[in-house]
Amino acid sequence: MRWLGTGTQRAGKLAWLCGLLLLVVAPFVGVYPIFVMTALCFAIFAMAFNLLLGFTGLLSFGHAAFFGGAAYVTGWLVHEQHWSPELSLIAGTAAAGAAGLVVGAIAIRRQGIYFAMVTLALAQMLAYVFEHSSFTGGEDGIQGIRRGTLFGLIPLQSDLALYFFVLLMFVGVFLLVLRIVHSPYGQVLKAIRENEPRAISLGYNVDRYKLLAFVLSASIAGLGGGLKTFVLHLATAQDIRWEQSGEVILMTLLGGLGTFAGPVLGAFTVVGLQNFLSDRVGSWTNVIIGCIFVLCVVAFRKGIVGELLAWHKRRATKA
Repeated sequence: MRWLGTGTQRAGKLAWLCGLLLLVVAPFVGVYPIFVMTALCFAIFAMAFNLLLGFTGLLSFGHAAFFGGAAYVTGWLVHEQHWSPELSLIAGTAAAGAAGLVVGAIAIRRQGIYFAMVTLALAQMLAYVFEHSSFTGGEDGIQGIRRGTLFGLIPLQSDLALYFFVLLMFVGVFLLVLRIVHSPYGQVLKAIRENEPRAISLGYNVDRYKLLAFVLSASIAGLGGGLKTFVLHLATAQDIRWEQSGEVILMTLLGGLGTFAGPVLGAFTVVGLQNFLSDRVGSWTNVIIGCIFVLCVVAFRKGIVGELLAWHKRRATKA
């Protein structure tokens, strides 16, 4: 068991292994697979956003443009051009990355709230284009999207087959983000987040580092949006509007900004609350979720996972 490490590292790895085991057995113990797949797609989206804000310090108010834009591109290629699901997903992810390159190249010229406002403005422009283009179906979006056959071998019409494909993509994204953050490049991103002028004085081209982080984040967000298209058989304007950007901010802050488990837990919490409350309180769902968010910001500023880690650290210090 040496590979698990000691102390906090061992506890963290065991927690992730237990969580992964629960996700593997979930569809076999009566858990609705569509719900879990939807939560996993939003978890990928939240991890992408956390890479940008939590580890680089860049607040984007327009990340839904990449999530929803990739959903539209993926859905259109499958529905209208009859592409295979894997090629459509790759194309949607690449389109999100290309959009991220353009938006990021413009936005990184500004800092702080000005950066956030530029991303919001450019994202609204993209949202307008998608909402008013004929190939996207306008307000109705693209509906009835077929899942197709993965690599010509695995029929994704089966919820179980799609479930494990989405789970595999989720694990791959988590490992990718983990590798990025712990790489020398990731350490530079943290340095930029903590003290950008000092990083510049050390000779780093911070604009180049931030731009790459923006493109990576946009691409991963696009992957989550493309997967959601297959899960729900549709791509809608809701996926690309600014409200969706606000929702992913909520997920990340609620779970714990700058942590690996936080965005995942936040995504499952928000999606779970939406599914649980929508049939019971209707339009009051957003009010309740908003109150929970306010409570978290006031009482648990580090988020659920962040507060747990801080508590564990205090406990270890006292011991």
